[in-house]
Amino acid sequence: MKKILFTGGGSAGHVVPNIAIIHALKDRADVCYIGTDGPEKGLVSALKIPYFQISCPKFVRGFSLGNFRIPAEFIRAEKQAAEGLRAFRPDVVFSKGGYVALPVVFAARKLKIPCLTHESDLSPGLANRLMAHKCRYVLTSFPETADRFRNGKYCGSPLREELFRGDREAARKKYGFSGKKKTVLVFGGGSGSRAINEALRRHIAALARQYDVLHLCGKGNVVTSNIPGYVQKEFEPEMADAYAVADLVVSRAGSNTVFELLALKKPALLVPLEGKTRGDQAQNAAYFQKRGLCRVLSQSDLGFLPEAIEDAFRDEQLLSALAVSDFTGGNANILHEIRRFLV
Repeated sequence: MKKILFTGGGSAGHVVPNIAIIHALKDRADVCYIGTDGPEKGLVSALKIPYFQISCPKFVRGFSLGNFRIPAEFIRAEKQAAEGLRAFRPDVVFSKGGYVALPVVFAARKLKIPCLTHESDLSPGLANRLMAHKCRYVLTSFPETADRFRNGKYCGSPLREELFRGDREAARKKYGFSGKKKTVLVFGGGSGSRAINEALRRHIAALARQYDVLHLCGKGNVVTSNIPGYVQKEFEPEMADAYAVADLVVSRAGSNTVFELLALKKPALLVPLEGKTRGDQAQNAAYFQKRGLCRVLSQSDLGFLPEAIEDAFRDEQLLSALAVSDFTGGNANILHEIRRFLV
């Protein structure tokens, strides 16, 4: 049986898409993963596949003394990755980006193992920009992103098939919602968002009178509350249920989340991450807002969250645009590119 090695990590956004592709390939190829002791390790552990752990340096934006150690730490990480590659001997490496993928792809290239990488965002991340010339193709979620690479190829975004299996009525019972009010799903990424959490809780008494609210607030962020119609969870492993029950989603604008919402045709109010980022979430949100496929609320305007939610529910053009949008998952295209190396 042919072998494929996956890599990518540092955040759930670099891991969850890999898991979607792994599920589709597990019965057709031997699969393993190279990652760090970060979030990818816990997420991949449930797959029961070999996992090679490496210690990998992470670039810190702005001035940081730690950045001066990166060259030496990168050499060590590349050697560790090479050990895993030699042990598993894959036919192809598939990267989802993130700092952990860089030494893996560099090591694979030296071992003459073909590599593919996937870029989810409209603007390419640093790791993918640095490793693009080492890869056969840079697969992209956005058509425009492919044009930025000489070896770019538009494929779409990897999506978890189980997200499409949600049962709305069963989900209402699960969360204790009556179904008499519209439901708002609020979450801020894999670890939650302090800004979104605080804004929601400032207004939750009023919001819960109008809507049922499912709040995925991140680890350690659940607070005591007896407000009817307000349900908190740290994390929802069955996101199909959360999406199925939602009439509107308030979330960050990570590309994986946005493409899930588009594929499910869920109206969304996106709150792009601000601060020390390269602005990828703001660019993702602006791209789809321009096409009428979402609404956007800046983090500095979270004080107007109730009004923004009400406006989103009234936006009939948003519902019409979503109904005819053709954004679907890119699983089939990505699998096609991978299988070319597994024949």
